[in-house]
Amino acid sequence: MRFLLDANLPRRAAEAVRALGHDCTDVRDIQMGGTTDLLIAAHAREHLLTLVTRDFDFSDIRNYPPGQYAGIVVLDLPDSSTAEFIVAVLISFVKNQSVMDSLPGHLAIVRPDRIRLRSS
Repeated sequence: MRFLLDANLPRRAAEAVRALGHDCTDVRDIQMGGTTDLLIAAHAREHLLTLVTRDFDFSDIRNYPPGQYAGIVVLDLPDSSTAEFIVAVLISFVKNQSVMDSLPGHLAIVRPDRIRLRSS
């Protein structure tokens, strides 16, 4: 899969996803770190990238209909989460092949103990 990581994720998250054999771009590496949500979403949609974020604005299916994206992943983690914990949850999510197969056209809300998939 091809992923676009939002700026609210640890820098090492992109490396971890790449180590699992996926293409992964951090928005900060393409000069989009301070860009609006709308422009980040448009970039993900245009380039067929699955967007991964901790920003719950992207979970609003009225503004970001999942069917128009290669997938939207919102990590629902406590604000106190360490970078290591965030990366570990993301790795666990990406290793779940059945979820990866179902992700295109869906919104995934990812918690440490469960994953909820939603379509538009």
